[in-house]
Amino acid sequence: MNLLFTFHNASAWALVGLIWTTQLAHYPLFAQIGREAFVAYHQRYTKQITWVVAPLMFTEIATAGLIVIAGSPGPWFLASLVPLAFNWLSTWLVQIPLHDKLAAGFDAHAHQRLVATNWWRTAAWTLRGICLMMVTR
Repeated sequence: MNLLFTFHNASAWALVGLIWTTQLAHYPLFAQIGREAFVAYHQRYTKQITWVVAPLMFTEIATAGLIVIAGSPGPWFLASLVPLAFNWLSTWLVQIPLHDKLAAGFDAHAHQRLVATNWWRTAAWTLRGICLMMVTR
């Protein structure tokens, strides 16, 4: 169980760092790319960031499931599952559709919504990290 929790904790904290980097650096800089280069840039960005994000997110959710199945995860771990579920829903229902819109070309409103709504995920992953710090193993 300790090794499983270590993998879970590592993936969750990697995502905490990644979401803050995305929120403070990557997404705000989308507006600086320029309309002519934006589609190619965005296509390359989403392809490359997926290679980083997808394995971490799948590791995070798979290890969370295994910890729950193993039994007795504790109240802080169980509390951390709420922001985990929120992040998956937000990613699929909000961020991916906004990225799909941006894939067609820079759209200032879609970009603004992407940055604004990504604060939700930033807060949720940060909250997850705090909850996981409270877990005693």
